[in-house]
Amino acid sequence: MKHELLVPAGDMESLKQAVANGADAVYVGCENFGARKFAKNFTNDEMIYAIKLCHLYGVRIYATMNTLIKDDEVLPFLTQIEFLYKNGIDAVLVQDFGMLMLMREKYPDLEIHASTQANVSSKDTCEFFYNLGVKRVVFSREMTLKEIESIKVPIEKEVFIHGALCASYSGCCLMSSSLGPRSANRGECVGCCRLPYSLKKKDRIIKKDKYLLSMKELNTSTKFKELLGSSITSFKIEGRMKSPEYVGFVTRLYRNLIDNQADNINIEQENEELKTIFNRGFTEGNLFSDPDLINEDNPNHIGLEIGKVIEITKEKIKIKLTRELNQEDGIRFLESDKGFIVNYLYDETGKLTNSVDEGHICYVDNKVGLEHMDKVCKTIDHKLMLSMQKLPARHIPVTFNVVAKLNTPLTMDISDGVNSFRVTGKFVEAASTAPITDDQIRKQVEKLGDTPFVSTSTVVDTSPNIFINIQELNELRRNLIANLMNARMNQKREVRIMNVQLTRPNVDKETGISVVTLNSEQADFVSRKSYNRYYYTKEADYNSRQINSKAYYKLPRCSRKIVDSLKIRTLVGDYFDFTAKDFVNGDYPLNVTNIYTAYYLFKAGLDVVMPSVELSDVEIVDMINNFVKTFKTYPRFEVLAYGRVENMIIKGNLLDIIANDYNYSIVDGKGNEFPVYYDGVNTHVLDCKNVELSNKKILKDYVVLRYDFFNETSEEIKKILN
Repeated sequence: MKHELLVPAGDMESLKQAVANGADAVYVGCENFGARKFAKNFTNDEMIYAIKLCHLYGVRIYATMNTLIKDDEVLPFLTQIEFLYKNGIDAVLVQDFGMLMLMREKYPDLEIHASTQANVSSKDTCEFFYNLGVKRVVFSREMTLKEIESIKVPIEKEVFIHGALCASYSGCCLMSSSLGPRSANRGECVGCCRLPYSLKKKDRIIKKDKYLLSMKELNTSTKFKELLGSSITSFKIEGRMKSPEYVGFVTRLYRNLIDNQADNINIEQENEELKTIFNRGFTEGNLFSDPDLINEDNPNHIGLEIGKVIEITKEKIKIKLTRELNQEDGIRFLESDKGFIVNYLYDETGKLTNSVDEGHICYVDNKVGLEHMDKVCKTIDHKLMLSMQKLPARHIPVTFNVVAKLNTPLTMDISDGVNSFRVTGKFVEAASTAPITDDQIRKQVEKLGDTPFVSTSTVVDTSPNIFINIQELNELRRNLIANLMNARMNQKREVRIMNVQLTRPNVDKETGISVVTLNSEQADFVSRKSYNRYYYTKEADYNSRQINSKAYYKLPRCSRKIVDSLKIRTLVGDYFDFTAKDFVNGDYPLNVTNIYTAYYLFKAGLDVVMPSVELSDVEIVDMINNFVKTFKTYPRFEVLAYGRVENMIIKGNLLDIIANDYNYSIVDGKGNEFPVYYDGVNTHVLDCKNVELSNKKILKDYVVLRYDFFNETSEEIKKILN
């Protein structure tokens, strides 16, 4: 099958690099509603130009509208969607379920992709989005190639094959909003996983100040042949925050791998050059079940090792090179974490030079006060960066057909395989002196200069002994090129905008208390009390109490088999067919931040919906009021009143801790302590503090208040509930 190469563009220069180096498609962000808020992104005027430029070269362009939307942002969000739709965007990537559903109803012909933020980690979730009319899903980066291949759903599959990795399942990370006002689900990730942490068990430090959650860079270039044989539709590169040169280089690398079926490519050399552009250490990722995912020692660009320091003075650093070093290269002394641009480079004799070859001695100025012998890494290859700034030409193949018959009008046709145009010139006359030849006509027609077009076939059909003015040939060719460029850049598409009819959902207000327990002691204690619902994390605790109509099983998140794991009554945090069982309630990982997400979840079959824990109490009250105003009924909400929010869910045992031992924690540089545990499948990172119950009093008359217990004893639970 033909695989699409999908490339990031955080700004216009990156977009030009992507297009020039062979992208089949690019994804870009607008100024708002994209998951990379701190990329330069595109204004509306820039977006129009970007769409035209991409379409000129036959490149598809997708807009990332994949943040969670609050009620006061719904109208601006839809306004932006409509702008993109009318201006020819090929697809939009969405996380917010309410916005996805509104878009499906309002813009039925607009292509929608479920973003990686939507956490598509199972066949059940994949089928759910397919049945809603979603064209493509972006699978979670935690999925293996084998798991992806096993999903036989007729939906397009998009998979990350290169770039930065998140420690947590995407869309499930609340760490950033927990430690500050910036939500990763709102495009404002502060990169908490790139910070140092200490791992503790009770009071004993196991690891101190290590980058325990800092993932290496995904790089599948050495396993790419396996990907080429897969059912993956789109190979996606991460990097809207990366430099244009990075975008260009990685695009070129994977373009060559695709075009050459991963044969006859010097991958080792390519990756050495890539290390000088960006490198946190490379991993083949969960896609290929690579256990080597974390770089505990350095979360930043470490470059390519090129030598060792063998002597230091206050003025100079003496280096034994294993690879070439050039003036204006950037270097970093790895363990000392110091670096600079090499403005002055000296050879072994101390003379200034532009370049020193591998195997030789060189000197650089000690302008960072280096004191210790260290490894030397190249973090900027000046020559490579200069070469990447010169964009390669990307040609669009066309065919010409010229008919020049005596005493009939001259005609010239052009076709790109999709669009065809014909222009007509003057009547062809007999030559009075030297007649024009077919080769002369062909040569003139194929003078395409600085246009992106190249002729793969120019057919000339003429009468003998005719005369045609060269200027006329040029003018006809220019007219054809102008028509073709206009057609490619301004593709005509039908835009259908429908009125959305929202009906009253069959829900109403409920108040009271529900509880979540982690262990049997807690389950035994709360089960003796009368509450609205009991959510049991342990399957055995649920099984022994399932006869109680208020007993629910809290299904593990990010399960590969959701429907098969459902009980009679289940609390869920992933998207799937909620009608698979009669009693299904929604947990806060469903990321409900607006009334439309709540509305469509009720319509999809949920009995209870839980607003996002990233909303304030006032925002939840406003959402309830907006829901009542819009739908003439109260939503059936549960709200977290007490407990530790789950900040991250991480595939596997990333911290190498004992399963089901709840005495571990990670501690950040400010002393915040986050409980962590491994359940045998995933690692869970909880918030460093409990949600404060006192803040929820304004909600108690409108919602069910939920208490989530972690390691509390029965006596502590009794005190909290009293």
